[in-house]
Amino acid sequence: MKLLVLDGNSILNRAFYGIRLLSTKEGLYTNGIYGFMTMLEKLKHETEPDAVAIAFDMRAPTFRHKEYAGYKAQRKGMPEELAQQLPNLKELLRLLGYRLVECEGFEADDILGTLAAKCTETGDTCVIATGDRDSLQLVNAQVTVRLAATKMGQPQVTFYDEAKILEDYGVTPPQLIDIKAIQGDSSDNIPGVAGIGPKGAGELIQKYHDLDHIYSNIDTLDIKEGMRQKLIRDKDSAYLSRYLGTIRRDAPVDTELADYIPTEGDREAAARLLVKLEMFSLIEKLGLNVPTAAPETNVQEPAHEVVQGAPDTLFDELRAAGRADCLVWYEDGQVYRVYIGREARVYELEGMDFLRKLCACSEIRINTHDVKPLYAALGGEEIPGGAFDTMLAAYLLNPSASSYDVTRLAQEYNLPLELPEQEALKRGDVEGKRRQTEALFRAQAAVFPALVDKLAEQIARNNQTELLETIELPLARVLAHMEAIGFLVDAEGIAQYGETLQAEIDRIQGEIYQSVGYEFNINSPRQLGDALFEKLGLPHGKKTKTGYSTKAEILENLRYEHPAVEMILNYRSLTKLKSTYCDGLTKVIAADGRIHSNFNQTETRTGRISSTEPNLQNIPVRTDLGREMRRFFVAKEGCVLVDADYSQIELRVLAHVANDQNMIDAFLHDDDIHRITAAQVFHMPEQMVTPMMRSRAKAVNFGIVYGIGAFSLAKNIGVTRKEAEQYIHDYLAHYSGVDDYMKRVVEQAKEQGYVETMFGRRRYLPELASSNFNMRAFGERVARNMPIQGTAADIIKIAMIRVEDRLRKEGMKSRLILQVHDELIVEAPEDEAEKAAAVLTEEMRSAAQLSVPLIADAGIGKSWFDAKAG
Repeated sequence: MKLLVLDGNSILNRAFYGIRLLSTKEGLYTNGIYGFMTMLEKLKHETEPDAVAIAFDMRAPTFRHKEYAGYKAQRKGMPEELAQQLPNLKELLRLLGYRLVECEGFEADDILGTLAAKCTETGDTCVIATGDRDSLQLVNAQVTVRLAATKMGQPQVTFYDEAKILEDYGVTPPQLIDIKAIQGDSSDNIPGVAGIGPKGAGELIQKYHDLDHIYSNIDTLDIKEGMRQKLIRDKDSAYLSRYLGTIRRDAPVDTELADYIPTEGDREAAARLLVKLEMFSLIEKLGLNVPTAAPETNVQEPAHEVVQGAPDTLFDELRAAGRADCLVWYEDGQVYRVYIGREARVYELEGMDFLRKLCACSEIRINTHDVKPLYAALGGEEIPGGAFDTMLAAYLLNPSASSYDVTRLAQEYNLPLELPEQEALKRGDVEGKRRQTEALFRAQAAVFPALVDKLAEQIARNNQTELLETIELPLARVLAHMEAIGFLVDAEGIAQYGETLQAEIDRIQGEIYQSVGYEFNINSPRQLGDALFEKLGLPHGKKTKTGYSTKAEILENLRYEHPAVEMILNYRSLTKLKSTYCDGLTKVIAADGRIHSNFNQTETRTGRISSTEPNLQNIPVRTDLGREMRRFFVAKEGCVLVDADYSQIELRVLAHVANDQNMIDAFLHDDDIHRITAAQVFHMPEQMVTPMMRSRAKAVNFGIVYGIGAFSLAKNIGVTRKEAEQYIHDYLAHYSGVDDYMKRVVEQAKEQGYVETMFGRRRYLPELASSNFNMRAFGERVARNMPIQGTAADIIKIAMIRVEDRLRKEGMKSRLILQVHDELIVEAPEDEAEKAAAVLTEEMRSAAQLSVPLIADAGIGKSWFDAKAG
């Protein structure tokens, strides 16, 4: 039999600190649970155990505490965010059929040791999973350890057997106890021998085998006299440390391995608990069924009857109801099938003829999920009866969610979604996949009307109806049209530019080889680390198993240490530019010669639109070579590009929401806000402000918007932390309204649990209630900057809607084709260019009424580069 034994507290702890803080809308923390369950599933997949035991510590003192009062004395208690998750994790594990093991007076390590000893005795296999290296002492022919960690939210496991321990530590597993006896353990407050660290302890045990041999021959050992005296002085401490560090193998727990075979548990209750915790991805990952709603919830029963086609009376019924609840199956951007949920039926219709008829009726509101592709299928036309989008509504209600699909939302709102049985599909089983999709659409359509009602009710309760109906829904139509039009590119020009970049890359590569003295793979972090830090001897951090770190920030700090570093930074910049933009863009040019990016409304937490496949918002602009890429984005024959962007929109929003009179006056008088700020920060007349002073003041201005601290500001502008602190202090002294706002908005966020923009867009901030200082500080930064960034995002969305609507109403052929942060681009016939520029700037300037003017200026040119320069 193979037994998998988990150190529950250790793995939960690793998961909690390895994954960013997650919580439900009600404030229940879940990141530790998610990480633990992900790790458990990974371990099960890798080890395929017959039985699973999960050991947890108890709060009661152990025999170690009784032996040594200082044992773990410096340990802080669990942070509240972690402690809150432990009961829910244990309950979930029990409901999934796992056996939990606790033993008063002993630690989880001792339970691991006891079960490992039983496997050794019976010849069974034991796999220990823990985040604590202490368990490595238990390894033998039958026992292995999976050392678990969570990095960047992903579980990682390192396998240890006897050979791996010998390779890493140069000793056998039991000898690790003696190493710890000498070196001690600060995390557990095990004293060891003062003055002898891990290296010295390891060398002693490698050479003299164990503690007993060392002390039996202490006078004759071939060691330095200072080390001998330390060992003699702390002999009692060494033996106490060995006692404390030795994992017991006789804890009074059940050692019948068959008792740890997981049972069926109560999987429905487990699914309900996961719904409560809003951990919908785990429901699928664990193979659980979606829980049905409890009888007392009085939600609409699911529709079971599927009606093919639309009866003659259906249109009139929907018009009388004033709504049509439609889920649409798209294939290649076209409507393949429509599912309409109504009362006890789901109507299944082929094509979009009936849907088009519904969308044309001013008496019918179209309720759907993801309205943007519907607008695309309608050719960008409006839906006169209005629309409601459950995806956009769910995003406004919970902008931090990882997914907004119908199944997840039905689970979240406790609707009786009856998911179809999963077929065992073979690779390439197209027909089987279609059957699955069809069954899923039918099940989702059955509860879709109830989901619409739930979300609409919550949107209204949050006072976000206007935000949804006047910004997000109209914007979806604008984005659908922008995606359809795309952006024309000069493919030949991009290819030639790529060749030019490659020639420059080859030249720099040769110079790097010459500077270092030999050829190596510059793209290999290990080889590059060896070249810089061993061959050239540059200052470096600690070397790990994977080599030296060569991250960008490390090389930036070494820029002036050796000429090769500057070359490598340039090499990296050029190779990224070529691979991502020259090579990458040429792969996504459509048959019409245009790039059709996808614009996502539900990706960011601040409300900004994101761009993917490809990301046109990331076209580099900070370097001359990067800006050159804009030359290859062009207008079609007979047209030009009109480009307008807001001037300092976030600072203007800040002046308005903070009601800071000094900042307002500067903008009202069209003064140079950065020069004025520099004059105040550096205490000198404006006419004496140097370009460097203005640049630093600009960094402070925009840094304040993003909640920058003194450390980051100092790094960004190349001054000491003390100087940066003084800059921020002087800035807030001058702009006292901003200072008051920064304090006020954080306090409001703590009271409400969220911050919001001028237009009611929210972001929930559970981090503000964290006991962890860094987490709270992050929450405070977000509380200060999200209302500013989010409001600016809302304003640009309003401008996009108004520009598109006005271009249409005035019968112009000009069309909006791209949005990049605070910048809008219109493709216009040459004879409409000036009028299009006027429409663009007028609508951008009037998109919101602030206490300061919104400024937008337009340029015209045949390429993006020319229009921007103009």
